[in-house]
Amino acid sequence: MTRTVITPPGRLNLPDPRELWEAREVAYRFGQRDVVLRYRQTAVGVAWVLLQPLASAGIFTVVFGNVAKLPSDGVPYFLFSFISMLAWTLFSGVVSRASSSVIGNQALVSKVFFPRMLVPLSTLFSVLLDFAVAFVLGIVLLITYGVDPGWPMLLVPLWILMVLGLGLGIGLAASAIMVKYRDVAYVLPWLLQIGLYATPVAYSLSAVPGKYHWLFLANPMSWLLECFRWSMLGTAMPPLWQILGSVAAGVLVLFGGVLVFQSRERVFADLI
Repeated sequence: MTRTVITPPGRLNLPDPRELWEAREVAYRFGQRDVVLRYRQTAVGVAWVLLQPLASAGIFTVVFGNVAKLPSDGVPYFLFSFISMLAWTLFSGVVSRASSSVIGNQALVSKVFFPRMLVPLSTLFSVLLDFAVAFVLGIVLLITYGVDPGWPMLLVPLWILMVLGLGLGIGLAASAIMVKYRDVAYVLPWLLQIGLYATPVAYSLSAVPGKYHWLFLANPMSWLLECFRWSMLGTAMPPLWQILGSVAAGVLVLFGGVLVFQSRERVFADLI
C-alpha cells in the first residue's frame, strides 16, 4: 500500500520536482493538444511559423534599413532582422501563451487535481516547435549569405535557454495574477507590442542615441539579443557584464515567476 505524506509548504514554497515529473504526461497531453489545435484546419499549416518572421524582417528591412538607414553591425539587414525576430518571437510566444494558459484551461484547473504549473509549462511544446522550424530557416539564410559566426555559435543553446527562462518567468507570474485580475490579458499584449520597438530587435544597439542608451541597457532582453546576435551572426562580442547579466536575468526572473505562481496556486480553484 502506498502512503502519501502531506507536509506544509516551505518558506519559499518551491514546486516538488518529483511531483512534476510524475505528472509529466499531463504536460505532454496539454502540449500535444496545443500543437494540434494550432495547425488544424489551416491551409499551409506550419508554414505560418515562417511567414511571421519573414514578413517582419522584410518590413523592418524596408523601414529601418532602407528608409531610416539604421546600422546593422555590418550584417545584411534582412538577415539581421530575421535572426533578431527569432529571439524576440521565442520570448513573446512564451510570455503570451503561458500567461493565458491557466485561464484557458479553467475547467480542468477548477475540477481536476494535478500540479497547476504544468499548464503554463506545457505551452513550451508549441513555442519550441515554432522556433525550431524558423531556426532551421535561419541556418539556411546564414549559409545563403555566407555568414560564419565561428565558435560563439556553440553558445546559442545557452541564449535560447535564457530567453525561455526570462519569458517563462514573466508568463508564470502573469498567469497567476491573471486568475484574479483579468486586466493582465489586455495589458500584456500591449506591453509586448511596445517592447518590440523599445528593444533593439529591428535595429542595432549602437544606433540608439547616447542619452537614451541607459534605458535600453536597463532591459535584460537587450542583453540577450546582443548575445544571440553575437553567437548567430558573428557581431561584436558584448561586454562581459551583459553576458553574465543575461544568464543571471534568465535564472532570476524564472525563479521569481515560480515563486509568484506557487504563492497563488492554492486559490486558483476558488477564483477562477
